[in-house]
Amino acid sequence: MPELIALIPVILLVLVAILVLSINIRVVPQATVFVVERLGTYKGTWQTGLHVKMPLIDRVAKKVSLKEQVVDFKPQPVITRDNVTMQIDTVVFFQITDAKLFTYGVERPLSAIENLSATTLRNIIGGMDLDHTLTSRDIINSKITTTLDTATDKWGIKVNRVELKNIIPPEEIQNAMEKQMKAERERRESILRAEGVKRSQILEAEGQKESQILVAEAEKQAAILRADAVREQKIREAEGEAEAIRMVQTALADSIRMLNEANASDSVLRLKGIEAFAKAADGNATKIIIPSEIQSLAGLATSIKALSEDQQGAAKQ
Repeated sequence: MPELIALIPVILLVLVAILVLSINIRVVPQATVFVVERLGTYKGTWQTGLHVKMPLIDRVAKKVSLKEQVVDFKPQPVITRDNVTMQIDTVVFFQITDAKLFTYGVERPLSAIENLSATTLRNIIGGMDLDHTLTSRDIINSKITTTLDTATDKWGIKVNRVELKNIIPPEEIQNAMEKQMKAERERRESILRAEGVKRSQILEAEGQKESQILVAEAEKQAAILRADAVREQKIREAEGEAEAIRMVQTALADSIRMLNEANASDSVLRLKGIEAFAKAADGNATKIIIPSEIQSLAGLATSIKALSEDQQGAAKQ
């Protein structure tokens, strides 16, 4: 029992040591740094990992996040060069690059950035007209970013970009802008409607033109077919006439040949020629070529007919 009582101070001492050690062991998370002071003086900046500080001597003065941060500042009244007052609110994207400067460089750094942003914005907008302000967001953003980034370097802050979130002109100007936008929409609508009508007329004209081309092409093809048909008909008629003549000549030649073979007299030959000519005349041929022999026989026949008529007239007397 006395031995247990003697161990109590030792146990208490160990517990106190463990407690003090646990309080003074610090783990710095990722993307964060601790600014440490020793006896009120800057001692160093702890990076990510396990660190132990001296009890009662060292202290963590500030925990600083190295992540990019976004802060939305309330609307600020600004006046343009043409004396139009409007409200503009900004969004600033910044990142702490030097924890020591951020801790000791400026009191309330966010408030300092907000005031600097408002002052810079007033200076920029004050040199611009209203119309230029409404159409130059990118230019304004770039100018504010450059000015803030230069001014905050000594605070250990890097301003990545500044965006104008809203530009709110006076109500009467908003109404005028809405009327102007409405008139512009109506004008564009009229233009589009006129272009639509014009396009429709063009398409209709093109359709009529295409239809006329097709009709003309059809008539051309029909005329070509009709001409081909007439030509074919004439060719066939000519071939028929030629065939008829050939057949007459062939028949006449055959008849003469047979008479020659039979040693027929000249009178019989002439008579056979007249018969062949009569048969040819009874055919469908539109043109008949009369041999010279038949022409002489035709004259002889005319003379015989005339003599016969004279004899009949004398007998009647």
